[in-house]
This record gives sequence, C-alpha cells and structure tokens, in this order.
Amino acid sequence: MGRIIAGVAGGLGLKSVPGDATRPTTDRVKEALFSRLESRDELEGSRVLDLYAGSGALGVEAASRGARAVVLVEQAPKAIGICQANAALVNKQLRSDAVLVRRGAVNSFLAAEEESGRGWDLVFMDPPYPLTESELAATLQALVPVLDDGALVVLERSSRSPEPTWPDGLEAVSSKKYGETILWFAEPI
Repeated sequence: MGRIIAGVAGGLGLKSVPGDATRPTTDRVKEALFSRLESRDELEGSRVLDLYAGSGALGVEAASRGARAVVLVEQAPKAIGICQANAALVNKQLRSDAVLVRRGAVNSFLAAEEESGRGWDLVFMDPPYPLTESELAATLQALVPVLDDGALVVLERSSRSPEPTWPDGLEAVSSKKYGETILWFAEPI
C-alpha cells in the first residue's frame, strides 16, 4: 500500500489497484519527483492532470502539497474505484473537492478539454508500458493544446523505452533515470 509522503495529508495510506494491471510509481521515484517539483515551485496553486492515473497517487500527492485543482483520468474499472477512494480520503483531509476523478480514455478527455479552453499547469503521464510509441505520440500531440504557458509535463516510462516522439509545441527539457524507470520532463514551446 502506498502513502502520501508530505503536505496536508502526509502519512495518509492510499489504496492500491489490485493485480498487475497498473504499475505504481515507487516511493523513491515519487520522493525525487516531488522534491524537484517543489524546488521549482510547480505545485502551489497549480492545476494538475494525472493521466493514466492508476491509483491516483501522483495527483493526490500534488493536492496534499498545495495544488489548487487535480483531475485523475483513468479508464480501467478497478482503478476508477481506487482513484475515487483515494480522492475522497485526500479531499476529506483538505476539506475541499480539490481532487476529481474522470472515467474514460485519455485522448477523449483531452479532446473535451481542448474544446473547454481550460489550461493545465502540471501534467503527470504514466501510461501502461504496452502503449505503443505511436499511441503515446498521439496522446502527447493531443495534450499540447490544453497546456498553459509555462506548464510542465512529467512522463514516466520504462528505462528500456525509447525517447518519446515529441510533437510540435512540446519539447523535452530533461530526463532522469531511476533503475527501471525514467522520467521525462517537457515544456510547451
């Protein structure tokens, strides 16, 4: 079982998705990622998307650390229930509805967001490893129109995966390898 590392809900235990359909971000990777985000002042008051949310651990961690609004987007039925439970736990600690859960395909959600005109400050993407590189490229392309200026995208992949094909409008600025995991950081251009 995972936990929230820091913030208002720090120490709170999170529910995990049963089985092997999802791949939770390790505490080591999560700690390093959020340390970096806090040092860059990326969290306080931000609007955050957690795409392919799994248990929603990254999104609820961002909410605990000061994100203004978080949306967890997930399609798998078992994971949806876990996202809803974890969102409810954190919302109770925050005394707000800062974390929302949206059921459905990521690309459909992004298409609807583009039409709404809302922009996002921080996006976590932890797609399933079987997602093909061309499917990932299509999702990254769909993401570009919903990013605010100065947004940051954090993409988690297997360290054995090739560098993603970055679409026009989105540029990788760095990456960091943690054992079997690599985090790619990208910004709109």
